[in-house]
Amino acid sequence: MALSFDCAKHKCGENTLASITPRFLKLPENSPLSLRDQICEVVSAAITSKSLAHDRPLPSCRELAEQLQVSRNTVFAAYNRLVDLELLVSRDRSGYFVAPQMAALNTALEDRELSEKDAAPCPVSFPSNNLMPIVNPLDWNAYPYPFIYNQIDPDLFPVDGWRECTRQALGRKQMPTWANDSVESDSPQLVQQLRQRLLNTRGIYADEDEILITLGSQNALYILGTIFAQSGKPIALEDPGFFGARNAFRLSGSELVGVAIDDDGIIPDAIPTGCQLVFTTPSHQFPTMVTMSQQRREDLLKAAVDKDFLIIEDDYEAEMNYVAKSSPSMRSMDKTGRVIYVGSLSKTVSPGIRLGFIVAHRDIIREARIARGVMMRHPPTIVQEIVALFFQLGHYDSHLRNIERRYNKRWHAMNSAITKHLSMLDRTKSEGGTSFWLSGPKGFDASELAVRLKDKGVLVDRGQDYYLNYNDSRSFRLGFAYVPVSNLEAGIEIIADEVTAML
Repeated sequence: MALSFDCAKHKCGENTLASITPRFLKLPENSPLSLRDQICEVVSAAITSKSLAHDRPLPSCRELAEQLQVSRNTVFAAYNRLVDLELLVSRDRSGYFVAPQMAALNTALEDRELSEKDAAPCPVSFPSNNLMPIVNPLDWNAYPYPFIYNQIDPDLFPVDGWRECTRQALGRKQMPTWANDSVESDSPQLVQQLRQRLLNTRGIYADEDEILITLGSQNALYILGTIFAQSGKPIALEDPGFFGARNAFRLSGSELVGVAIDDDGIIPDAIPTGCQLVFTTPSHQFPTMVTMSQQRREDLLKAAVDKDFLIIEDDYEAEMNYVAKSSPSMRSMDKTGRVIYVGSLSKTVSPGIRLGFIVAHRDIIREARIARGVMMRHPPTIVQEIVALFFQLGHYDSHLRNIERRYNKRWHAMNSAITKHLSMLDRTKSEGGTSFWLSGPKGFDASELAVRLKDKGVLVDRGQDYYLNYNDSRSFRLGFAYVPVSNLEAGIEIIADEVTAML
């Protein structure tokens, strides 16, 4: 009753300075916020984007309620919340207006934007860094067939389990664990869970001081590149290979050497002498998806001793195997301490969580911890605690079984569709993972194919971006983790039509 009375008292814009209801004020779709907060969000966004006149009242409670299909009391509550935030002012019997200070701020920003058009150029120039940026459009999920790298189906994420873990982590009993300064240490609970529930499934047994938590595998590789760059020795990488590793090692100042791969993975005999590190993705080679054979793993470990280099094993998508059992990790086979194991939770939990880890000799971890501390102290402790609970309460194991089952179905559907419609292309042998690697004949331009497909609502990863010197454009990659199984064949048919036209 009080809200209705106040709304009537203020008239909420229903007086002489009648407002014209802006039709662009629309509630966001699928927002987790309450209706009041959604209205606050759209009105405040309209204010900061200078979409509302400063000398006219906002829509009345009645007008905006009718437009948004909500109650007048909800609109009134939102308006008064914005008054409390000093974004709006209430004028008796005139309604609600943009606060004068916001009008002044927007005017100042307009003047600044005008002056910056004639501003002096940047006083420094940056040389070409030869880094490979992510080239996918920001609205990739608006495309009907986004067959691109590192995207997962959000419908598979266990929201209820994550919410429960977050609730427990935010409880007062848990608060001292993450609210205090952790200096450069990690969550003991998360380290324990990684040891007991993830690493042991890969045959890896590591002590607490042999594990470092990172902001995903990309951050882990940059840390490793930084601490080994002082040696001045080059780093060898698979070619084609993971451009994220290439970027990380280049940014740390290391010289890079490309090493050819075949159907068994990286070729040890092709690794030149004098390298400090060799980066490899043995479980599913990135991006071709071939699995390194047992013999090749043994040969690579022997070459590490003979040529005196360390191996960085990125255990990419080790859990995703659909036609064969998972191969043992190289770290579990290592008897000399030469394998540095890098893992991530991006594929199994969510890319947005940004948590990964390094497992290595304690001396390497000690140096990596110092370097990480210089960069950003440590990953957010609250996120580490939530993930630890996610493991501890069994949500990770349940979620992993679910996505393995779903991705297994999609992998076989993709395999059948590619066999049926894209048999004119070569593809590497794959035992799992969430993508396929295809190559055309000599002279085929997959980069042109990617451009043509984008116009038809299909996104693919062009293969030349994975080569050290960008010197092969015959290949492209199809990731299927985000695309519903019901859409897979239709998307492949569109690709097949364009490939046929180009051939």
